[in-house]
Amino acid sequence: MLNQVKPHYLCKVNRIFSDQLFIADKQAFTLMKEQWNERYAADHYIYGINPNEWFSEKIRHLKPGKLLLPAEGEGRNAVFAAKNGWNVTAFDQSEEGKKKALKLAAGENVDINYLIADLNDFDSKPSEFDLIAFIFVHMPEEIRQSVHRSLCQLLKPGGHLILEAFTREQIKNTTGGPKTLQLLYTKEFIEEDFNHLNFIEFEETLTSLDEGPLHKGDAHVIRLFAQKPTTSNRL
Repeated sequence: MLNQVKPHYLCKVNRIFSDQLFIADKQAFTLMKEQWNERYAADHYIYGINPNEWFSEKIRHLKPGKLLLPAEGEGRNAVFAAKNGWNVTAFDQSEEGKKKALKLAAGENVDINYLIADLNDFDSKPSEFDLIAFIFVHMPEEIRQSVHRSLCQLLKPGGHLILEAFTREQIKNTTGGPKTLQLLYTKEFIEEDFNHLNFIEFEETLTSLDEGPLHKGDAHVIRLFAQKPTTSNRL
């Protein structure tokens, strides 16, 4: 007769396994934070001080309001938006990125609200922002959709979303972006993640980047400009 595994033992094993996954995730985020702090500690702005072209093109046509910029790094998009009348909240896990962003803002005589937070634990009031922009915010497949959808809950009905990200075709290039396929995106990923929004413009294209030393040259990107429905029972 086979021995039966007691339920309380299974619970204990599951708890240990969950704890191990939690520790592994924390260790991964700690390593990523250290890597970004090391990058942003450079004297120069590694992605330049000018805004992303897709972001600046879209934001010019919107009425200024409250903007959220996840994983904002050195602050180039935040400072540009603040100069154009937006009330900017930005966050990143890197303290060095925050220092660079605040220095850039001070040099341009604008104020930005810059917080230290991870993508999967940023907290704010629902329906607080008029615009959210994901500019080259690349995440593992395990958290990508949940982060995209949870942050979209912070978007007001009628608010807009701007996204630019590298596609999986970019793995062949040396012009910027992650060197791990799992961190790169497809149109299908983006369509699924944001299927509760109304897509206004959505394309996969080859563009020429000139964003500091790390984003320079021809690159394969996905671009999205979308709007949250004014009434919705989906998110």
